[in-house]
Amino acid sequence: MRETFRMQQVQTPVIPVVGELVKAHPGTISLGQGVAYYGPPPEAIEQIERFLADPENHKYKLVDGIPELLQTIRAKLAAENGIRVEEDSRSVLPKNKVVVTAGGNMAAVNAILAITDPGDEVILPAPYYFNHEMAVVMADCRPVVVPTDESYQLRLDAIRRAVTPRTRAVLTVSPNNPSGAVYPEAALREVNALCRDAGLYHINDEAYEYFTYSGARHFSPGSIPGSAGHTISLFSLSKAYGFASWRVGWMVIPEALLVSVKKIQDTILICPPVISQYAAVGAMGVGAGYCHEKRRAIEAARALVLREFAQVRDTCTVPRADGAFYFLLRVHTDRPAMEVVERLVREHGVAVMPGPAFGMADGCYLRVAYGALQPETAAEGIGRLCRGLRAIVG
Repeated sequence: MRETFRMQQVQTPVIPVVGELVKAHPGTISLGQGVAYYGPPPEAIEQIERFLADPENHKYKLVDGIPELLQTIRAKLAAENGIRVEEDSRSVLPKNKVVVTAGGNMAAVNAILAITDPGDEVILPAPYYFNHEMAVVMADCRPVVVPTDESYQLRLDAIRRAVTPRTRAVLTVSPNNPSGAVYPEAALREVNALCRDAGLYHINDEAYEYFTYSGARHFSPGSIPGSAGHTISLFSLSKAYGFASWRVGWMVIPEALLVSVKKIQDTILICPPVISQYAAVGAMGVGAGYCHEKRRAIEAARALVLREFAQVRDTCTVPRADGAFYFLLRVHTDRPAMEVVERLVREHGVAVMPGPAFGMADGCYLRVAYGALQPETAAEGIGRLCRGLRAIVG
């Protein structure tokens, strides 16, 4: 008995690996896992009483989500993202549909399985989100990794050259995990047009849509007129509403993919957790202002991190990052990233994530997450990191 060859090719999730290191070294401050410091609004918790009041809620519900949440999502998409979910069956234009999922990761897996056959290719600009690459490999497909520029911005020329007859999609993440880069509207429009012209899907992960700084603006490719037939948009409540463990996200998909996505979701999940969907209705009823208010503390932590990094320019390069809550450092050393990560934990009591997990293996890259930092731990954690980098690199 052995592990399948396909699963042997799937990278081991790096967050649990680093988590074990942290567990073995009590007192370590984690700048590793990407979570927000806050939880859901009270209005989300209040919805649980509504859920419990109806015994029918303990049974399976619709595979694509409860009607109340679907309506809430459609209204949000129209108001905030410019994405209109066409409900008029008389329209002759390509239409899109919303499917509620158990978090954004499941939305990505649903999309990959729905659009690919074994041996197909999905283009991933690096740095990529590691679970996306893992999903492509699990589907017995080939991730085609293309470089970005020195600021981790998209290179349309590299994406265009990577297209082959087996290419099925280009997958972008903006604001980006792990780099914090925000792709400009013009760049996303170019990728979307390339996909349209080449007969590909443009999958865009928008989990960090509310986390932008310094005047950067989030843009949804699904809002482009005529894009409904080839654009897949992925969303999540995990970050904006402190909903990580509740597992609620959704995908906006071309109507032609709805049957396939329902087959996949019915097999893996049957239906999204209904109690979480009720809570999501309550959270989204509060609106984006909840996230915007909480984001102030994250912006303060970000400013502190940038001030500290300014003192170690001789040790690492910090490309511009106007979104999410990450920086992806280029450390000026030939040491492997995982070696640096292990030494930072063992010798300096601070944890970060190694770059190879995100497709950055041509140097020493480290992802630093600051979304979970409290004021009392932000300065100490970043201080430990900077002192550690000086000691290791120097």
